[in-house]
Amino acid sequence: MDIGCHLPTQGPLANGEALVAFCRAAESRRIASLWVSDHVIFPRHVPPGYPGGRFPHPPDKEYLEPVAVLSAAAVVTQHAKLGASVFILGHRHPVVMAKLLTSIDALSNGRLICGVGVGWWKDELEILGVPFHARGRQADEILRVFKALWTQQNPAHDGEFYKFRDLGFAPKPVQKPMPPIWVGGDSPGAFRRVVTLGDGWHATSKTPAQLREGLTKLRAAADAAKRPFDSLTLSIRNPLRDDELAQGKQAVVDLLAEYKRIGVKHIVLDFRRDDLARMIEILDFVTGTVRPAVDAA
Repeated sequence: MDIGCHLPTQGPLANGEALVAFCRAAESRRIASLWVSDHVIFPRHVPPGYPGGRFPHPPDKEYLEPVAVLSAAAVVTQHAKLGASVFILGHRHPVVMAKLLTSIDALSNGRLICGVGVGWWKDELEILGVPFHARGRQADEILRVFKALWTQQNPAHDGEFYKFRDLGFAPKPVQKPMPPIWVGGDSPGAFRRVVTLGDGWHATSKTPAQLREGLTKLRAAADAAKRPFDSLTLSIRNPLRDDELAQGKQAVVDLLAEYKRIGVKHIVLDFRRDDLARMIEILDFVTGTVRPAVDAA
C-alpha cells in the first residue's frame, strides 16, 4: 500500500517557502504522493451538514488555490505522485480545468492523479456558478469533457451544460490515455460515477467498518454497470491527529495495516499543522517508522 500526505496549503504555511521546503523533505523521504484539497473561497455561512462535522477553517483563513499548489509541486519534485482530494467539478470551467490538469501532468512528466468530487457546500458552489441541485449531472458531463479533450484529435462535445467543436487541444496528457480519475463521495450517484466514469474510489475519513460498508455498495454499483470490481483502485484520505499520534506507533500501524487488508492501495495522511518543523517531524515518523511496519504487515 502506497502512503502519501497532504501538502501545507493553509494558515501560516500558505507560502512558497513552506511549500517548497515540505515538498523537498517529502521527496527526499520517498513519499508516494503529495495532495491538495479544493476550496476557492469560504462563505461565512457554514451549514450544519458538513460531512466531517464542524468545518475546520474560518472564512478568512489563508488557503492556497490547489491547482497552483500542484503546479508548484510538480516542478520541485521528480518522483511523488500529485493528487487532489478532491478537485470539485464545477469550480472551474471544464475546458480551462482540462488544460490546467494536462499542464500539471506535463510539468510533472506524468505524475498526476485526478481526484474529483461534486462538493457539498451549497453557498460555495453557487458563488462559483454551479447549479447545486444539478451538480451531479454537470459533474458527469465535465468528466466527459475532460476525456474528449484529453484523448480526441479533434475534440467535440454537445451536452446539456457545455458545447464545443473545431478546436485544438494540446498538449495531451503524458499519461495514456489520461491521468487516473479517482472519484470521491459515497452517495449512490458517486458510486455510479466511480464505476462508469472513474478509475477508482477515493474515500474520506472512514473507519475500517465504514469502508467495508462502502465497498459493499461500490461492488453492487460495479455489478450493475458490468464493471470488473478489480479494475478499480481503492484509496482513502485520513487525518493523523495529535491524539492519534499520542497512542503510539502501534496504533497507527494497526489502523493502516487494517486498511491494507481491506484492499486499500493508496492512503493519504493529512497531518497539516501550523508549524513546518512539526509537519516534518510527523513526516519522519510516517516514512521512517510507520511505513516499514505497514509494508511488513
